[in-house]
This record gives sequence, C-alpha cells and structure tokens, in this order.
Amino acid sequence: MKKEIDKKSIERNIREILIALGDDPDREGLKDTPKRVAKMFEEVFEGMLYSNEEIAEKFGVTFEEEDFALEKHKNMVIVKDIPIFSYCEHHIALMYNMKVSVGYIPNEKVIGLSKIARIAEMVGKRLQLQERIAMDVADVIEMATDSKDIAVIVEGEHSCMTSRGVKKPGSVTKTTVFRGEFDKKDSLRQEFLLLL
Repeated sequence: MKKEIDKKSIERNIREILIALGDDPDREGLKDTPKRVAKMFEEVFEGMLYSNEEIAEKFGVTFEEEDFALEKHKNMVIVKDIPIFSYCEHHIALMYNMKVSVGYIPNEKVIGLSKIARIAEMVGKRLQLQERIAMDVADVIEMATDSKDIAVIVEGEHSCMTSRGVKKPGSVTKTTVFRGEFDKKDSLRQEFLLLL
C-alpha cells in the first residue's frame, strides 16, 4: 500500500502551533493557514513517499542500445547546477539557492539528462541533511545506471544558519561524494571539478 502524507493531521497540528505561538487561528489571515500549510507540505515533502530504490525505478529510464553506451566510452557525462531546495531535518528550515552537479561514467547504460534533474529534485523533497542529499543522489544514479563511477556536488544556503542562530547570510555549504574512478583517480576528479 502506498504511503501518503496525512494532511488532516498536519492541519490539526499547525492549528495547535498557531495557538502555541499566541495567535488566533480563527482570525481572517490565519483561518485557512493550516490547510495551506498541509497542501504545501504534501508538495514539498513528496520525496518522503519514495525510497531511493523507488526513485531509481520511477526516473531511471536508461538507453542501453545507444552507441555511446555500447561502445563503452569512458567519457564522463555531467549535468551541472540543477536547482533544488530542501528542508533541514534539524529545524525544518529551508535550504535554498541549492545546486546539484552530477557526473558519471556510463557503464553500458546512459540515463536521460532530464531524469538526473528529476532525481535530484525528488531526493531534495524530504527532511534532509545536505550531506545525505549528495549521497542519495549518488545512490539513485548508481542504481539507475549500474555505474560505480559517480561524482556529486551539492551547494546551498541554509536558513537555519542565515536567518537564525549565527545569522550569517550568504554563507554557502558545499558537500561532495566521489565514487569509483572519481574517488581513485585525482586526475579524473580534477577534470570533473574543472568542468564545473
């Protein structure tokens, strides 16, 4: 049975949060807020309904007959600066201005380029850590392509750091995952980084 996001429970709890904040959830500006937040959560947390395996199955359309794949070229494929957003699991705070860059070396399969963007987007639609986003994207790309040679870089700003706590707007966090040949060969990793 497919999981679904419990919008009614979210509505009840958002109403309680509004009361806990000292506001009146029945006033004009707030009376539909619980419903709007529940609808927004259903959209922005859609990725929580899918495991990495299910995302690979959903978006992992590959082309095994392509000459590029069959000739076993060892050239890398790179899709860079895919815009995504996510929410930090520690504060449920927005992670924004995020960009995901993915490189892989095909192993008899090439994945549709738009599918790489869809994978990154769906992985971001979870309560996440930026480090886990990079690992999850790498995991899904590996499952979809059967390639062990994968590089992922994620960069972004975190509102839990820019608008609360230390309050350092403009601070950018970068995380990396290098697997297979990208991890073993400095020259390949440097080539990937230079192409970004």
